[in-house]
Amino acid sequence: MFVLDTNVFVEANSRYYTQSLCPGFWECLVHYCAEGHVLSIDRVRSEILVKSDDLADWIDQTQADLFVPTADPLIIDAFREMMDWVQRNQQFQQQAKEEFASVADGWLAAYARVHRAVVVTHEAFRPETKKRVPLPNVCRQFGVEWRDTFQMLSELNVHFHWEPPA
Repeated sequence: MFVLDTNVFVEANSRYYTQSLCPGFWECLVHYCAEGHVLSIDRVRSEILVKSDDLADWIDQTQADLFVPTADPLIIDAFREMMDWVQRNQQFQQQAKEEFASVADGWLAAYARVHRAVVVTHEAFRPETKKRVPLPNVCRQFGVEWRDTFQMLSELNVHFHWEPPA
């Protein structure tokens, strides 16, 4: 199972898989969600809905099933453990720790850990960083696998086909 980070939706929508350019990407998310292979969490949904754009409209109007709740006590415990590690880690600046506590990343990693899922993000593992707490750094610390969008699509054996204009 793949659990999608906010940046997967945002970057696809604004760059390489816009809804008008590649509707197949969005259709494949819906398809693999229905099959139980792709999902995201309520906190990612909230981050996306803050903006008023076509991505927020797509999610708000049609994709409630794609986002699962994080209110499970096991997820909350895993999140607390991750936050304790982040707060105790001298590598990260205080501002980075505060930002990490306020975004969906820790919840995403906690959900993936509890459900043995793979996090999908465009962030990279950065062992030297101080100004940010990268999601892959947390994943590595807690034994959670991560991939980027293209690796996920490859593992799902997704193919987008071009059709010439009529």
